Amino acid sequence: MELNKIREDLKDIRYYYTRKSMFDKASASVGENTILSKIEKYNSLVRLAPPRLYDIYVSLYLENNTQETLSDKLGYSIEYISKLNSQLIKFFKTNIDKEEDK
Repeated sequence: MELNKIREDLKDIRYYYTRKSMFDKASASVGENTILSKIEKYNSLVRLAPPRLYDIYVSLYLENNTQETLSDKLGYSIEYISKLNSQLIKFFKTNIDKEEDK
């Protein structure tokens, strides 16, 4: 899987969590959005990640923190948060590629 596709998926996941209440309400009348299958996939993979990468995933994509906000909260530089985010994306790529090779 391409890195840019993973980045797009993560943006979609972030958007879902920022609007989760709307998605939950709409699912009763419209049906569940396909984003839920992506979320399940990424949530399953991140459980295998080292604790810092797990934290970055939850903090940036589920809790909708910016890298700047998260750097203030954790006491890390923005550059370090960015580095961890890049590692997270590479972690996802490696594990998705392994799954696709099965």
